[in-house]
Amino acid sequence: MIRFDSAWPYSRLRRELAENPRTWLVTGAAGFVGSTLVEELLSLGQTVVGLDNFSTGYQENLDDVLGSAGDAARGFRLIRGDIRDLDTCREACKGVDYVLHEAALGSVPRSIDDPLTSNSVNVDGFLNVLVAAHEAGVQRVVYASSCAVYGDSSSFPLTEESTGRLLSPYAATKLSNEVYAGVFQSTYGFQVVGLRYFNVFGPRQDPNGAYAAVIPRWIANLRDGERCEIFGDGESSRDFCYVANVAQANFLAAVTPRSGGESAVYNVACGRETTLNELFRMIRLGLAGHEPSIAAERPVYGPDRRGDIRRSMADIARIRRELQYEPTHTTAQGLGQTVEWYVRRSRGANVFMETRSAAVA
Repeated sequence: MIRFDSAWPYSRLRRELAENPRTWLVTGAAGFVGSTLVEELLSLGQTVVGLDNFSTGYQENLDDVLGSAGDAARGFRLIRGDIRDLDTCREACKGVDYVLHEAALGSVPRSIDDPLTSNSVNVDGFLNVLVAAHEAGVQRVVYASSCAVYGDSSSFPLTEESTGRLLSPYAATKLSNEVYAGVFQSTYGFQVVGLRYFNVFGPRQDPNGAYAAVIPRWIANLRDGERCEIFGDGESSRDFCYVANVAQANFLAAVTPRSGGESAVYNVACGRETTLNELFRMIRLGLAGHEPSIAAERPVYGPDRRGDIRRSMADIARIRRELQYEPTHTTAQGLGQTVEWYVRRSRGANVFMETRSAAVA
């Protein structure tokens, strides 16, 4: 349980939301970030509409959230649909105050393999959400952008102004989102805020499939006795950000008053660099506390992966200054909670992992 300082703006925001509930649309609600946002909103007594086509999300994620929400679960309504359908987006936006747009096809490798589908979901779908939200009189849309828009920028740490040459179709779709957000802000005066996520991780993140994120995949591999593969020499770095920090950024971005006619975009991260070798050691240490034999595991190293960058770390000065964002979890703290979650789930019911495997197959 996070303890919030009563003087912290985020603490005041949470109290204000609990006292004056709003109606929120969370697209991609069955994904791991989306389900976390639903969970946090319901805990604050909000009314939440979830939209998901379950192409990469899971019903069990929502079941997990709703099963622990108690009476607050009655404030949730699910629409099974695709953001590529404008009428579905229009239905989802009816009566909504804020939109938190998480629905997308993530993964750099996926976009390299299939750029057309990534563009259809991430660009066409995003435009549908903007159109529907504007028509419905939504107060503000907060959308998930990505650190992938920095491409091969040589700046370090990465500031919001330092984008470079894009390295993947996925990065191109996210930069397109930012362009459209700016157009809707300047043309229609519609409030749109982008959040450039840096390597988000946490409970309910999918460990299976060809495009699984590194942290849940390594946790699953180590627990299953399989070797973890590191692309390159392991000294590539990322700014790994626990999902609770992302939820905070979304809520602050949605309701913090803004002035000026331009759309805003913010880095969402911890502002710290962690190499893949360091990440592997932290995960191994956490799991070894439950299964001592894991302490002897070593990774295997493979060739560098297309579209990957060498180093990545965010400058989070802007979001701290303008939204009063402050990470509640370091990478190590978030990894500790994430490892504990996966261990509890696997011990409680192996069906959890089996169900995920079946869903991806």
